[in-house]
Amino acid sequence: MWKYYALLSAFFAAMTAVLAKTGVKGINGNVATAIRTIVVLFMAWGIVFLSGQIKNVKELSKTNLLFLIFSGVATGLSWIFYFKALETGNVSKVAPIDKLSVVFVMLLSFIFLHETMDLKTIIGGILISIGAIVLVL
Repeated sequence: MWKYYALLSAFFAAMTAVLAKTGVKGINGNVATAIRTIVVLFMAWGIVFLSGQIKNVKELSKTNLLFLIFSGVATGLSWIFYFKALETGNVSKVAPIDKLSVVFVMLLSFIFLHETMDLKTIIGGILISIGAIVLVL
């Protein structure tokens, strides 16, 4: 099932890029990020409330909270820089370079989470990196 969720994530990330490029025209990227964040905030909490998962908030440990806060800061910074790139760059180039995050995830998960790296993962990471380099040049 995770593969379907990942595919949907990729599709909506693509939609995000195209819609965001249109939405950021004529405004500052920080303002665009703030508006987008409000929408995501309402959607996420709406899902929590409507699905009856609000009771799960009590189960959060200090470690959960700390790392979710750090993750939120990283997400915020990612969005801010993404919108800054969209302000002046072509979405067809910004989005693929942004996908270098896949390579960074591979490396960071290997270093910090001790996940295994097989040959397919390494080859995929190299190909993604080559694609990003080709777009930059």
